[in-house]
Amino acid sequence: MRISVSWLKEFVDPQLTPEAIGDALTMAGFEVEDIEDRQTWADGVVVGKVTDRQPHPDADKLSVCTVDIGEADASTIVCGAANVRADIYVAVAKVNTYLPQVDLKIKPRKLRGVPSAGMICSLSELGLAKESDGIHIFEQPNLTVGQDVRPLLGLDDTVLDLSSTANRADALSMVGIARELAAITGAELKLPIEDLKAPTSSQSQVEIALSEPKACPIYIGTVLKDVKIGPSPDWLQQRLDAAGTRSINNVVDITNYVLLEWGQPLHAFDLDRLTQGKDTTVGVRFGQANETLKTLDSQERKLKDQTLVITANDAPVALAGVMGGEESEVHSATQNVFLEAAFFDAAAIRRSARSQGLRTEASARYERGVNPAELELASNRAIQLMVELADAKVMHQQDERTDIGKITPTRNVSLRLAKVQQILGGYIAEDVAVRALSAADVEDTLTRLGCHLKPEGEDTWTVTVPAYRYRDLEREIDLIEEVARLFGYNRFTSTLPQQTSRGRLSPEAALVRQLRAAFRGAGLTEALHYSLTNPAPQRVVLENPLFTEYSALRSDLLSGLIDAFQFNLEQGNGALNAFEMGHVFANEDGALKEYERVGGILGGNAAQGQWSGTTAPMTWYEAKGILETVLRQVGLEVDYRPDSEDERLHPGRTASLWVRGRTRLGTFGQLHPRLRQERDLPDEVYVFELNWDAIATCLVSDRFRAPKFKGYSTYPGSDRDIAFYAPVEVSVADLEKLIARTGGQLLETVTLFDEYKGKGVPDGQRSLAFRMFYRASDRTLTDQDIDPLQDKIRAALEKKFKVSLRS
Repeated sequence: MRISVSWLKEFVDPQLTPEAIGDALTMAGFEVEDIEDRQTWADGVVVGKVTDRQPHPDADKLSVCTVDIGEADASTIVCGAANVRADIYVAVAKVNTYLPQVDLKIKPRKLRGVPSAGMICSLSELGLAKESDGIHIFEQPNLTVGQDVRPLLGLDDTVLDLSSTANRADALSMVGIARELAAITGAELKLPIEDLKAPTSSQSQVEIALSEPKACPIYIGTVLKDVKIGPSPDWLQQRLDAAGTRSINNVVDITNYVLLEWGQPLHAFDLDRLTQGKDTTVGVRFGQANETLKTLDSQERKLKDQTLVITANDAPVALAGVMGGEESEVHSATQNVFLEAAFFDAAAIRRSARSQGLRTEASARYERGVNPAELELASNRAIQLMVELADAKVMHQQDERTDIGKITPTRNVSLRLAKVQQILGGYIAEDVAVRALSAADVEDTLTRLGCHLKPEGEDTWTVTVPAYRYRDLEREIDLIEEVARLFGYNRFTSTLPQQTSRGRLSPEAALVRQLRAAFRGAGLTEALHYSLTNPAPQRVVLENPLFTEYSALRSDLLSGLIDAFQFNLEQGNGALNAFEMGHVFANEDGALKEYERVGGILGGNAAQGQWSGTTAPMTWYEAKGILETVLRQVGLEVDYRPDSEDERLHPGRTASLWVRGRTRLGTFGQLHPRLRQERDLPDEVYVFELNWDAIATCLVSDRFRAPKFKGYSTYPGSDRDIAFYAPVEVSVADLEKLIARTGGQLLETVTLFDEYKGKGVPDGQRSLAFRMFYRASDRTLTDQDIDPLQDKIRAALEKKFKVSLRS
């Protein structure tokens, strides 16, 4: 926001230079990005009177002017403006004057043979307009030649370009900044409060009815008649210009002036256009299908169900809190005005403005939250200015409030001195001693902010927050921050911890790093997708999404990985081997749940594009082996069980992963042929999704225990094979478990090395062959050690799984 220092000093005068004011506001959290010293724009420019104007002898478009600037001799100035004439007062840049806005230093020179000493200036040359049709002519009475033009043009001012944080809605007004500066410096605050009692009993052709009590709980409508539309006085135009607002006419300028002064948006309707000569009910509602409205920017806008509108007899006439309608705007022939001063819900205006792709000065303030307690003050201020500057007559006012609007926002927050001292520590006093904040310091600081403190026991207060800070002072820590901000962050000492300790990763963080490294070591690329995705069944849909394609929370990682795999193929990048660690969301019994998952997709051929090597596609076993390798590196041994829960996966080539037969880790499988055909994907695409909580539960508790050393055997081992027919419904994992359990401590490994189904194998069975490797740590094993174990394993297999031994 652009802050005029001369305007600001009408409310609070801290006896500081503009630079010092900027420093004070910056240290208090309001960053002053630029200080615009307007006095330099016209330093050396004075009022001159054109006493004579003659055409240039050698140029039709030039004039030779004799100008009195208050010096002994009149100046001769050659001017090219078409509107120059005798007996007018103009702005004259004397010789050696520098005009920074056009980067020009005035020097005596000859123009087509005629000497010229100075320049008659336009507003653009003084930085007050982008373009000018001619020189500026002063209309003020009682002008003195030779006087400084800066007070006449509003250039005896400095403008601060200030930015505030989103939580400080009150800082988008001159009154808000004046309050802040008064609190910082302790200077007296003088607010432009008008005590106005508008008539409410007389008959009026306008009636207010509120049908959306939450979106618009307060609406003050005032009827003003016999309004004289015209240009605003110079002081008002100059203040609007300093704030970066264009002057239109006195009525519209007044609404903009109050917007800047109080931070309260207002809107003026042409009463006759609004009512069309009949009794009218003004209301507030949301837009309906097929409704349109032409706004002040001459754009025909289609209304949506989120668009909040002002209506006259249920016909839209303005975008509430955003922009007025063209058909009811105040114009040069307006005689009667209906002034709107309303309080709109911040969320409703935010959605409404976004639905139309608009953001205005009014909507920016409503979105942050205006102060409903000062709505009437802002309305009265605008009425008072219209009476003074437009000769308006106040005929009727209706103050309509719903039950919500009748409640004044108040908040009480408990504050403890001990907590203030704990958070802020000590500060350096004038005697260079470090002291703690006292109760008096806290009371003085918060009182200057407009808070009311009521003692509640020793060094404890109940703080009543002023209405204009209702939205951002909610908790004790907010009040502590205000104390620090106004007391001065730079005054507090830095305090180091009394005892330091070495930092380390948590067990979960260490496991995450190890798991990522294992995946990368296996040749997988880490992928990262948005948590927001397109809506689909079983997904959690957002109530207020930015875009339709990002309107739901993802329910798994596989969808994003499959999309990425397809995208890479379509871009000619080949198959993608990738993994992802992220959060997924689910709606379980009406409650939103968040889980962390580890997902991956495989299908790329490592030898593709190389000058040598196989080009065979990845098999199910190769993909399974990559996943097993990663899991073994972090210390997980998994079992596989047939699974068909996920419809996206092949029902005969999908397995659930289990740890110790009790904890389900996740799912691994090949994509379903139907899905591969729909996405035009190759046959050999495999995916997995693991439950991070299950991984952490299995590994974290044991990871940081002291490891136990187990020596390697120095004796040779011996292997034995066993082959048999087993029912196809018996899984290899169950067979391996039984063999390992039966073989005891001497059995080191069990490996399946052959499977056959077909000719010679009984129906419903398959031929399996396992290799068992035996080794002892204290001796070389003999047949007498191994044969009994082999017999025991055979017997156990026959008994439990009804296998038919082949060897």
